[in-house]
Amino acid sequence: MRRLLLAAAVSLGLISSAHAVEGMWQPAQLPGIAATLKQHGLKLAPNTLADLTAYPLGAIVSLGGCTASFVSPEGLTVSNHHCVYGALQLNSTPENNLIDKGFLAKTKAEELSAGPSARIFVTEEIRDVTKDINAKLNDKMSGAERYKAIEQAIKQQVKDCESEGYRCDVYTFHGGYSYQLIKQLEIKDVRLVYAPPQSIGKFGGDVDNWMWPRHTGDFGYFRAYVSKDGKSAAFSKDNVPYRPKHVLKVNAKGVEAGDYVMVTGYPGRTNRYRLAGEVQSAIDYTYPTQIGIYQDTLDIINTAGKADPKVAVKYASMVAGLNNYLKNFGGQLEGLRRADAVEVKRAQEAQLEAWLKQQGGTENTALAADIGKLRAAIAAERDNRDRNLALGLVERSSLFSTAVRLVHLAKERPKADLERDAGYQQRDWVRIEGGLKQLDRRYDAGVDQQLMVYGLTRYVALPQAQRLSALDAWLGGAKTPEQLKAKVAALYAGSQLGKVDQRMKWFAADSQAIAASNDSMLKLANAVQPELQKLEDAQDARAGEMSKLRPRYMQAMIAWKESQGLPVYPDANSSLRVTFGNVQGVAPRDGVSYAPFTTAQGIVEKATGVEPFDAPKAELATIKAKAFGGYASPKLGTLPVNFLADLDITGGNSGSPALDANGQLVGLAFDGNWESVSGDWLFNPQLNRSIQVDVRYMLWVMHQLDHADNLLKEMGVPAK
Repeated sequence: MRRLLLAAAVSLGLISSAHAVEGMWQPAQLPGIAATLKQHGLKLAPNTLADLTAYPLGAIVSLGGCTASFVSPEGLTVSNHHCVYGALQLNSTPENNLIDKGFLAKTKAEELSAGPSARIFVTEEIRDVTKDINAKLNDKMSGAERYKAIEQAIKQQVKDCESEGYRCDVYTFHGGYSYQLIKQLEIKDVRLVYAPPQSIGKFGGDVDNWMWPRHTGDFGYFRAYVSKDGKSAAFSKDNVPYRPKHVLKVNAKGVEAGDYVMVTGYPGRTNRYRLAGEVQSAIDYTYPTQIGIYQDTLDIINTAGKADPKVAVKYASMVAGLNNYLKNFGGQLEGLRRADAVEVKRAQEAQLEAWLKQQGGTENTALAADIGKLRAAIAAERDNRDRNLALGLVERSSLFSTAVRLVHLAKERPKADLERDAGYQQRDWVRIEGGLKQLDRRYDAGVDQQLMVYGLTRYVALPQAQRLSALDAWLGGAKTPEQLKAKVAALYAGSQLGKVDQRMKWFAADSQAIAASNDSMLKLANAVQPELQKLEDAQDARAGEMSKLRPRYMQAMIAWKESQGLPVYPDANSSLRVTFGNVQGVAPRDGVSYAPFTTAQGIVEKATGVEPFDAPKAELATIKAKAFGGYASPKLGTLPVNFLADLDITGGNSGSPALDANGQLVGLAFDGNWESVSGDWLFNPQLNRSIQVDVRYMLWVMHQLDHADNLLKEMGVPAK
């Protein structure tokens, strides 16, 4: 059997143009598909897209869940409105609701902190460390031993890489077939600069979410700050704007139908290489279960929010996220069933195993056997899913999860840093501290108690063998909703963790002090922690087994796909990727065809004056007057708002810049069409479309409606 290559070195020259738009490509892969990029219209030298320190990739940053890009020499970054939503919520009160009315800092002194946990990550280096990780492994290791060896090897790589102001992480590709070390500058002082009102930034709301046509101004701005000597530093009035090496140029003319466009960003997770059994589990259990839980959670929060406006503000960001996932999961279910995804995966696996058999040889026989073991391991994981779900829901209580985190941190502190559990090393303490400090802005005791009762209701329904003795002892036989409410109410009444000074006190405490505490929440967390640790250890052991089997599946999959000349790109894992294609519409059903652009006229047609179609009166009047100030498209004869392209994106790409053939900013990716929701599992180039807010609409709103001309000037956009 020929030598199997890592994804970055697969013979990409064999890829046919029919598959070109599929793929979230690593930058290093792009020179290998230069001809395809040129075929679609790229005018930049493809090699420049592989250079993280060159234009345009040097301007692309991660927000740790969303993507953004530098658009001025003074650290100004642009992203989606829903990506700056948390900062708006954090700085809002019922009397001064920035979510509703928007925010614009006319001067840098007026900019607001996005919170102690807000980050901007600038990727500076990506290095393959697969050999270094695998050198610590051997076939005789148990799952637990293998997991520990991988974890220790990763921690050592991170330790050797990190220095002041930098964060390093080892990312896993293809389930462990490849490991890459990614070094990022970690900017800790992030400030809110500008966001339009919700009636523009979230126009259409959850009704239009994942739908086309769309008319949403989903954009907002942060600014990155550093110390006067240019180093990463926590928020301080003495900090100065960060000076990025590269800044995206803005193409105020935008793009038209058929034009080349690419999105660069940090897509979160896809499941393109999952097995049929995993798809079946998602359809039968994961998505239906989560849909029910999210709906119940929204009912709890929305009911409390109607009674108290302060609650609505505190949970606004969570509600937005839950609504998004709720609709997404419904789309995933519909799409997977419509595509007959389970049968597609089964057929693919059968073809793969037939190919392995045809190739013959000891190695291919062993690969086929390991695929069978992987199926068995996946099936075994389902045995504990109800328990894991119930305990996860109990820990969704902010106060209880805070107590568990404090107990765990106190246990880890005395250890050498490399021996501490992942997430509790010294590099993580500042993030934990920031979360403890800002909890008040996203916490209500009444709602939190209801969420804990909800989780406990699921927990007490578990078989006895899946229960925790310490949690049962605390419950004392409580089972009914009223009994659980009483237990939780007493638990909260006996805890002071709702006060920030108490949280900070215990943040610095050792295990002995916590064990001696009379705080009811800490006492419960301390009692259940040993059993939670056992469950975590068992999960780590299973992950260790998976780290042996899934790479074997991917080894076979890569070789098989390579033999057909098909694209081989890794599943999304929050690392920097590039996807490319062209501006084009879509025909999702018989007799239905959608144009690639929506225009300002659609806002007028949709406007009802009632949220989420409550476009500002000033906007409607300006559109009716056709006062587009030079931002209209000559081909459309009006102002474009959003556009479609056949780009391969997913969650995490939110805020990713859409770039034209010359690498200039022409929009921001913020969503996909309904047919693309299940694209996390199966990509369909005929139906999958990404939705971008058009740069011309962004600039028009900024100039004509919100008078953010200070920012336009800073971005180098000519006055109109």
